[in-house]
Amino acid sequence: MRYALIGCGRISPNHIEAAKNNNLEIVAICDLIPEMMKEKSDKFSLNSVNKYEDYKEMLIKEKPELVAIATESGNHAKIAIDCIESGCNVIIEKPIALSIKDADMIIKAGKEKGVLVCANHQNRFNKSVQYMRKAMEQGRFGRLLHGAAHVRWNRGENYYEQAPWRGTWAQDGGCLMNQCIHNIDLLRWMMGDEIDEVMAYTDQLTHYYIEAEDLGLALVKFKNGSYGIIEGTTNVYPKNLEETLYIFGEKGTAKAAGTSDNIIEEWNFADGLDDSEEVKSTYGENPPNVYGYGHTPLYADVIDAIINKREPYIDGEAGKRALELVLAIYKSSAEHRPVKLPLEDCSTMDFVNRFDN
Repeated sequence: MRYALIGCGRISPNHIEAAKNNNLEIVAICDLIPEMMKEKSDKFSLNSVNKYEDYKEMLIKEKPELVAIATESGNHAKIAIDCIESGCNVIIEKPIALSIKDADMIIKAGKEKGVLVCANHQNRFNKSVQYMRKAMEQGRFGRLLHGAAHVRWNRGENYYEQAPWRGTWAQDGGCLMNQCIHNIDLLRWMMGDEIDEVMAYTDQLTHYYIEAEDLGLALVKFKNGSYGIIEGTTNVYPKNLEETLYIFGEKGTAKAAGTSDNIIEEWNFADGLDDSEEVKSTYGENPPNVYGYGHTPLYADVIDAIINKREPYIDGEAGKRALELVLAIYKSSAEHRPVKLPLEDCSTMDFVNRFDN
């Protein structure tokens, strides 16, 4: 299957490794900065792979069947729609877009062209998360009571200097949209997806050199009667501390933790179907970074979905739901009120000048 990657920045090695691990034919890589392409080409022995600074030229000349989009978040929608219009299946790095309107356009275009759209929320494929999800689908938690997603990380000025689009409303958003959206996706997915309303605060406490938030706190009321707590920050001193996901049910308690929900720290169920210590030792991983090991199984699922003409495990609608929850948090904080879902239309650009002093 002919594969191309658009965007050779920080996350691109995970995409290249996933493509190689799944035996895709890498026909091209693309980036506006030639040095970025050369660096990845040298690292992954892609010297014979064609390099492009113009992705539209690449689409015409290479005719890839599958394209991964790993550019600045604000460019995801336009590039995705151009790829879809060219007949390409797409894997779109998180977030799928920065507005509800753009997410809807991507989903609609994919359906009209008959191609697959996958949102790259790879942490759903973590061993720990998959085992937790299985327990959820089997009803082992009983009635869901509440869940909590915490991302307690550190990002310093150097991180933002490396790529000036980071922390901007037009191209990124803040810690919730960039660093925390994976865990926000997991919380919504685990707790039943359907949300009634969101109440939130966001603030910019130390990162005065960016436009968006470095702290987000939210309460989520799900339509099934359960609740969610979200805490996201990039202010933790002096380095990343943890990413955790708690699920509390009437008959079960589970906690995924570690670098990015990669291990199980708590596992207690009334049914006694498995041994807590065995579960902890079996379903834990120790990845080298916060991106984990999820890209390779995500790619495998997408390839199988293309071949068997089915929806991927994480489709465009899933990407939209994660985006919608972050935007609802932004809206609630900006307007100082609870926000009902679904959101008809909302964009990060609605919050320009939010933290101007």
